[in-house]
Amino acid sequence: MIIVPEREIPALLTREASYKAVSDVFAAMASGDAYNFPVVREAIGHEDALYGFKGGFDRVGSTLGLKAGGYWPGNLEKHGVINHQSTVFLFDPDTGMVRAMVGGNFSTALRTAAASSVSINHLARKDAKVMGMVGAGHQAKFQLRAALEQRSFEKVIGWNYHPEMLSNLEEVASEAGLPFEAVELEGLQEADVIISITSSFDPILLENHVSPGTHIACMGTDTKGKQEASAELVAKATLFTDEVAQSISIGECQHAIAKGLIKEGDISQIGAVINGTHPGRSSDDEITLFDGTGVGLQDLAVSAALVDLAIEKGVAIEVDL
Repeated sequence: MIIVPEREIPALLTREASYKAVSDVFAAMASGDAYNFPVVREAIGHEDALYGFKGGFDRVGSTLGLKAGGYWPGNLEKHGVINHQSTVFLFDPDTGMVRAMVGGNFSTALRTAAASSVSINHLARKDAKVMGMVGAGHQAKFQLRAALEQRSFEKVIGWNYHPEMLSNLEEVASEAGLPFEAVELEGLQEADVIISITSSFDPILLENHVSPGTHIACMGTDTKGKQEASAELVAKATLFTDEVAQSISIGECQHAIAKGLIKEGDISQIGAVINGTHPGRSSDDEITLFDGTGVGLQDLAVSAALVDLAIEKGVAIEVDL
């Protein structure tokens, strides 16, 4: 079995490699060559933690496995480690034997950012100039770095419930040589692309916060009850997602479905746009929305790439079980 320690991954995994792995697996999902297993996600009644499993099988990438992990809200304060913790296990699909164990924390951050950047590349207007952010936590920095590579943006604007955290966004904008402006939610009307990356259980983005032609990537809703955009805004948009089953059950579309504002058939897989079987954006005035729920196959694809990179760079650890 190969072990790729968490400490080695930041030096191995690039945004480019993450983007390719995620884009390829989305395409495989849309063509029926890859599928995700049902998600297990439980409040364990200890440390207020959510723990679960995401897995799947990709015939094209010959990738089988699962990610185990979750969210421990007191980790940073109590233990000095990040709140999200996960590990990926890969198996040989021909024999069932375990192939690798890969640290999942840094790679989860990059694969989540890659998913929104894939949606921006395929759905945002080509002339998008203003990048908008809702949320300014740890993951927001990964999201913004990846997003800024997809268009020739000229400005970054952002809102966060705790304004003092907006310095995270300003730091990334400065890295890219772009000005940053803190705005109220209504000020997001200036944005051509908006990424929301929060843990909210109440809608933040409303219809009057979004202008015609905007592309929205909702990346924080991955649990029943969470919500970043109003159901009315979701219903107004042309909808895309990583996986429809998750979108309507634990993703951003769950609330519009529950209200009867949309139906399952209104939501398309982003992989269909990548494959060319869906045209994607149809006009410059159309609002498009990507519901990034996070699927196990994303983690498996990125982890499989990491194993190859770790072997190539000589940092993989091989052990016998």
